[in-house]
Amino acid sequence: MSKVLKITAISVASLLAIAMITVVVVLYFNNNNIESKELSIDEMNEFSYETPEVTTDLKDGVFVRIQFQLIMDSKASLKEIEKREFQIKNILIKELAVMTEEDFNAGLADLEKVLQQKLNEIMTEGTIKDVYTISKIMQ
Repeated sequence: MSKVLKITAISVASLLAIAMITVVVVLYFNNNNIESKELSIDEMNEFSYETPEVTTDLKDGVFVRIQFQLIMDSKASLKEIEKREFQIKNILIKELAVMTEEDFNAGLADLEKVLQQKLNEIMTEGTIKDVYTISKIMQ
């Protein structure tokens, strides 16, 4: 009986060791794949979309003109975002309408994040990786 018990214990320990090694290898390779999905500068240029300039007023009556560069994750998402230009304008107008001049100056990064998040919610082909403000004028 003890011989069978030893063989069983060794088998279970071996299977656990193999399972642990497999998990470590899979996690390691998945992390490498995620890191390699960062876009090169050439890909960023290839998958970028320049929004039209949007001119609107803020909550306190100050006028702003703003423009963004959207970095997409693929050609398919680039084609889709080109078709969604009217939605980009709509989101920007709605977001800017509730901001004051002070909010606008302090919260430009937040505006970029909101634009990215709201557009990604409606995208069906890929996602927006980054949003850059490329033009900003306030009067």
